[in-house]
Amino acid sequence: MQDFDPTDPRNIEAMAHVRALLEYIGDDPSREGLQDTPKRVLAAFGEYFSGYAEDPREHLEKTFEEVEGYDEMVLVSDIDVHSHCEHHLAPFVGKAHVAYLPNGRVVGLSKLARVVDVFARRLQVQEKMTMQIAQVIEEVLRPAGVAVVIQCQHFCMCHRGVRKPNSWTTTSKLTGAFLNNPSSRLELFKLIGMTGA
Repeated sequence: MQDFDPTDPRNIEAMAHVRALLEYIGDDPSREGLQDTPKRVLAAFGEYFSGYAEDPREHLEKTFEEVEGYDEMVLVSDIDVHSHCEHHLAPFVGKAHVAYLPNGRVVGLSKLARVVDVFARRLQVQEKMTMQIAQVIEEVLRPAGVAVVIQCQHFCMCHRGVRKPNSWTTTSKLTGAFLNNPSSRLELFKLIGMTGA
């Protein structure tokens, strides 16, 4: 990520909008504690939403074929998810479990987590993010199956609106053998601790 430039005309305009929002909620943007808040907010947004500047396919392009014919499940579980709801700009946080069945080649394990991060660092709804992660893995790796399961707490539901702080949302997208083969699906759910699924 590039350093934040407070002299960039686009940043000057955006900082003015942040100051206007601070006034809108009833605070004084000129008070000491808020004077640098517009700059801090924009710098934070640069981190929160850095996924717009990345192509997730690039993380999956380098693969390895010398895997002795390995064709069983590859699972990276409990990948931290930090994203923002596109409806309220509120955070949602949780875990992603990403699995695929190789079809002659594998990808570096960290690349699956990077794909999750690319999509999480955009304004999102969890359902769409789940689909996007599965689709890009399917398109680039052409595996025998893909499984993406995401479990998150949404601040827009936990801390406003219905205010249900203990609620979790689970979404999944299964393709290929994970969708069509009950034993592959059961193995996945056991490995990620969802045996009742």
